Amino acid sequence: MTSLVFLWLIIAQRIMQELPIVNVETETRIKKPDWLRVKLPIGESYKHVRGLVDKHKLHTICESGSCPNMGECWGEGTATFMILGNICTRSCGFCAVQTGKPEEVDEFEPGRVANSVKIMGVKHAVVTSVDRDDLKDGGAGIWAQTVRAIRQQSPGTTLETLIPDFAGKWENLQVLIDVAPEIVSHNLETVRRLTKQVRIQAKYDRSLEVLFRLKKGGMRTKSGVMLGLGESEDEVIETMQDLRAVGVDILTLGQYLQPTPKHLPIVEFIEPMQFEKYRILGLEMGFRFVESGPLVRSSYHAEKHLFD
Repeated sequence: MTSLVFLWLIIAQRIMQELPIVNVETETRIKKPDWLRVKLPIGESYKHVRGLVDKHKLHTICESGSCPNMGECWGEGTATFMILGNICTRSCGFCAVQTGKPEEVDEFEPGRVANSVKIMGVKHAVVTSVDRDDLKDGGAGIWAQTVRAIRQQSPGTTLETLIPDFAGKWENLQVLIDVAPEIVSHNLETVRRLTKQVRIQAKYDRSLEVLFRLKKGGMRTKSGVMLGLGESEDEVIETMQDLRAVGVDILTLGQYLQPTPKHLPIVEFIEPMQFEKYRILGLEMGFRFVESGPLVRSSYHAEKHLFD
């Protein structure tokens, strides 16, 4: 090694030692705006349900998912439950649910969920699940059993089911249509261009077909889209039009929030005025209900979306 090269190596080493270490992820993280601040849950109805959940060690996705609207929903008699375990066969870039090989199906789960609904006195129950592509029926059998069990134990409780796409196996979707929940929801999640990035194993058009078949089967249908992942206004409007074209009745639009640094980054915080613009546009398109706001989630105001 020549003396000149050695000298340059020493200089380079000293420069590297003196340079500050920058965490790119931290430096590029967008500051959360004031309008995303969440109010602490209050109210007698919430306190009553909170006490029942703690006493009976009940599980809701409201808690495990740290939903910002938990207090409001519980106060209105609405709660969301997740079935078919807590390990998903898919690896969507926005979702905090663990990906891997799921455990065996728990045949007693429908009864336990129904018992939780009864104990909590839930007026409107929202049920969702992980994707179970490992099962021949995609979990449709447990879905149907859960709906029947809740109706048996709590006849006065209305139901909304937030379902997967069943990998396009329409006979499995029909199993759910046959038990006819009051509302059936399937989230498109994002615009067409971003689908492969956001929902790796899903397909935009397959999700639209799920919603089309649900509507054809006589269901009240609902879908949700997250904003702030890099979509344009034109893309959002096009997505809304696509959903309306397959007869979707209820639309939810909310801000994407990154669960952990390993998940997709937030590209933009959408301002409340823009959400309001989408709400008005959605109603003009013919949606029966449009919930549009930074803290809106799939089950937000779910109890208000029932109609004849």
